[in-house]
Amino acid sequence: MFTKDMSILEALQADPRARDIFTAYGMGCLGCMGVSLESIEEGAKMHGIDPDVVLAELNRLVSSEEHSCHGHPKE
Repeated sequence: MFTKDMSILEALQADPRARDIFTAYGMGCLGCMGVSLESIEEGAKMHGIDPDVVLAELNRLVSSEEHSCHGHPKE
């Protein structure tokens, strides 16, 4: 699960698909030094994006992965 206080780098390490979501919301400077220091919340706010919207998208990644095994949650 992704949280607002998780760094952008931690999110990318947790699930590389997070890159697509950050990029879709204009948070494309994922190679800069700030990704290891900025939280998801800080990064979203700096780009004028509601952090809750970004978090919802990120957490859908986790949710879809949990249900990818024939529609049943992973154990």
